[in-house]
Amino acid sequence: MRKDMNGEACIHLDQINPDVVPSANGCEECLKMGSPWVHLRLCLTCGHVGCCDSSPNRHATKHFHATGHPIVRSFQPGEDWAWCYVDELMLT
Repeated sequence: MRKDMNGEACIHLDQINPDVVPSANGCEECLKMGSPWVHLRLCLTCGHVGCCDSSPNRHATKHFHATGHPIVRSFQPGEDWAWCYVDELMLT
């Protein structure tokens, strides 16, 4: 995962933890609240699992704003992409 589909490079790759462990099997906050989610995102810095922006609570983006951790990857089975919030790049 280094560049987006147009070849633009993300400068935050050094913040990826190669040993990151998911914090939960669902959105941490939604599980606590009893709220549904649409899709899940995994923070590649700390392992926080949050819901996507199509979900009612948008916890993955809220985690980014609270921590500054820039890169999440899809936590959906069969999906292999990541997103850098800061550079606004989809990484493959």
